[in-house]
Amino acid sequence: MVKEDKIYISKAAENLFEQIDFADTFSTTNHEDDLETIAHKVFKFTPGWIMKLMNLRNSIVAIFGLKTEAQKDARQAYEVGAYMSFFKILSIEENELIMGANDSHLNFRAVVSNTGEEAYNIKVTTLVEYNNRFGRLYMTVIKLGHKMILKSLLKRAYRDPENSQKVFLLKKKH
Repeated sequence: MVKEDKIYISKAAENLFEQIDFADTFSTTNHEDDLETIAHKVFKFTPGWIMKLMNLRNSIVAIFGLKTEAQKDARQAYEVGAYMSFFKILSIEENELIMGANDSHLNFRAVVSNTGEEAYNIKVTTLVEYNNRFGRLYMTVIKLGHKMILKSLLKRAYRDPENSQKVFLLKKKH
C-alpha cells in the first residue's frame, strides 16, 4: 500500500533550500528492511516503462541544455558522494537518506525517511527549488508523471505488517 501523504519535512531537510517551491510526500509501510535496502528497492532498478518515459523526457530536455543522466564516471554505491541510479547521495543518517541534483532550471532533493510510525513509516519526500521560470514550467509539465512514477517505485518497498507478523510467528515456532 502506498499513499500520497501530508508533506513530511524532517529537521535535516528543513534547510536544504532557501525556498521550497514544490514538495510532495508518498508513504508506505516497511518495518523489516533497513533504509539502504528500502532505498535500493525504490530507486536502484527502474522498470522498462519508466525508462521509456525518462528517455522521452531526456530527448526533449536535452534541447534546452538540461542534465539527462548522472556523470559518466559516477560511482554507484550507498555512501555520501556516490550515486544511486542517477541520484547523487548527499547525506546518510540512520533513519534518513538525502539524494538530489542541481541544474540550471531547478534543484531537487529526494528524502527517504523512516519515521518509526506503525503504519506508513517510510516516507519519500520530493523537494524542489526553482531557479527560474523554466523550472516552474518544467515542474508543471512533469508533476503528474512524477507522482505516478514515484508511487509505482515506492510500491516495491511495501511490506505487509500482518503478513510479516505471521512469518515471524511461523519462524519462531520452528
